This record gives sequence, C-alpha cells and structure tokens, in this order.
Amino acid sequence: MQQSVKSDGITPSQTVGPFFKYGLTPNGEYAWNDAFTNSTLTPDVSGDRIRIEGRVFDGDGVAVPDAMLEIWQADAQGRFSDPQDKRALPNASFRGFARCGTDKDGNYSFETIKPGAVPDPDGKPQAPHILLAVFGRGMLRHLYTRIYFSDEAGNAADPVLALVPADRRATLTAVREPGKPVYRLDLHLQGDDETVFFDV
Repeated sequence: MQQSVKSDGITPSQTVGPFFKYGLTPNGEYAWNDAFTNSTLTPDVSGDRIRIEGRVFDGDGVAVPDAMLEIWQADAQGRFSDPQDKRALPNASFRGFARCGTDKDGNYSFETIKPGAVPDPDGKPQAPHILLAVFGRGMLRHLYTRIYFSDEAGNAADPVLALVPADRRATLTAVREPGKPVYRLDLHLQGDDETVFFDV
C-alpha cells in the first residue's frame, strides 16, 4: 500500500500591522522600559534641534490611526551612531534612531536634530536627509523612504533625489514652518499623492 505525501506548501503571508500601542512603549504609559521613543535627543547632543511632524493617509485619503514609523539618521556632523562608521566618534550619545505610532487622526512627530550631509558609496555628498520606514495594517512589507528638507540647497545635487521624477520630489520634502524649527511632511501610502517609496 502506497502512502500519499502531502506538501506543506509555503508559509502564508502575514501583514506587518496594525500594532498594539503597548509595543511602542510610550513614555511610561505602561509598566515597560521606554526602549523606543519618538526622540533621538540626548542631554549632550549638539546640532539644531528640530521637530518633524505630519499625518499618514491611506489610498482613499483617510487617516491611518495605527501605523508605526521608524527613523534612522546621521548626527549634525554627518556621522552615524554605528561601529561601521569609522570617520569619527559618534556625536556624544546621540542614538540616531526613533520610533512612533500614529494617533487616532493619523498624526506622527519626531524630536531630533537636523542631520549633516553624508557621503554616498562613491564618496559624493548626499543632501541632509532622514531614512524612514513605515509599517501598517494590510502591508506585507514595510515601506522605505527618505525625508529631505525644503531649506537645503544640497537637494538639487543629491544623487538619490535625482532618481525621483521632479514632479514627485515634493512627496519626500519636509517643509519648514516660517520662523519655527518645525518641518511638516504628510505621508500617502497610495493614491494620486502617493509618497515615493524605495525598493531596497
């Protein structure tokens, strides 16, 4: 008698969200170590302190209340808080990483410093920018993009920004509020105003 062997098949896909607020460890709201906050700032950090804020929208223009965003960035001298960055010691105890969830209206914010220019793999300078990952419900993979700054002259020569069609670059550019150290960038996961995301 011959037995039939049934294939187990492939592991089914799973979405990367939504996220339980508990997992974001928000500032003592729960009995948990605040391993991740929306701030990269430390008491001894140097550089221009800024706030980046905005909202996250789905393809229908509806606010996403349960997305999670992560940023990574260089310090004001363009150095990363990473042992692989051999150029100099990191800026004090600057972490260069932060995480936040969106609120019921899709709002997010980060407290950080404006990063310095960093070299690309060929040594050419890139405009100051922040790397951003977006996690959310219904997404099988998180999305990667960049945040550039509207008041940076180096944007015109940035090699990565140059890959983006000119009419779409505004989706990556945080606009500074007049007279304030606040930059605003709304994120659109789909639709006519979709943010440019990178395949990395």
